[in-house]
Amino acid sequence: MATPRPAKRFVASVERVPDCTHVVLITTGSVASIKAPLIVRELLKYENVKIEVVSTKPSLVFFKREDIESQGVRVWTDEDEWSDSYKIVDPILHIELRRWADVVLVAPCSANTLAKISNGICDNLSTSLLRALAPTTPTYIFPAMNTLMYEHPLTSEHLRVVRDIVKYNIVGPIGKPLACGDIGLGAMTEWLDIVKIVVERFQLLRSAGHA
Repeated sequence: MATPRPAKRFVASVERVPDCTHVVLITTGSVASIKAPLIVRELLKYENVKIEVVSTKPSLVFFKREDIESQGVRVWTDEDEWSDSYKIVDPILHIELRRWADVVLVAPCSANTLAKISNGICDNLSTSLLRALAPTTPTYIFPAMNTLMYEHPLTSEHLRVVRDIVKYNIVGPIGKPLACGDIGLGAMTEWLDIVKIVVERFQLLRSAGHA
């Protein structure tokens, strides 16, 4: 039996559910991606929350996708975007995801992905999804990188474009000891604070089993 095309599988099994908050979490190539399973697990403790995770290949170095998929949440990668049997009339994954999303979290946002967003580059599933988003979709960027990468003169320009022109919400980074051993500004906002942003924006209620 032929394997279903990813986009077809997406349309068939992930549809918008009335009265639910649909969260897309994008993970990129920063060690802070290790927090992705925790973000997913905590968000699922609230009523009527649906989550889809979109991960760049480098981000998968830092967590096991099974730790997310075991919670009933799918992890999408570049390989899911197109197939050899794609036809013009078939759904396109990054478009289906942007139609599905009520809110998008880029947590963490690496220096590389930040540079891509600010320059309009869309060469993978994550950046194609971001480029396709409607301006009305609330989108939060959580930068995470080495301190000197954050202090690089181009970073402030990239952040300015993303904040002032693209109109995304930039949260963080924060100062703390980094995974590389340096101490300084560049760490991703604490993962519980990321969850809190979604909870407060959409006034989510804790599920009875997690009160």
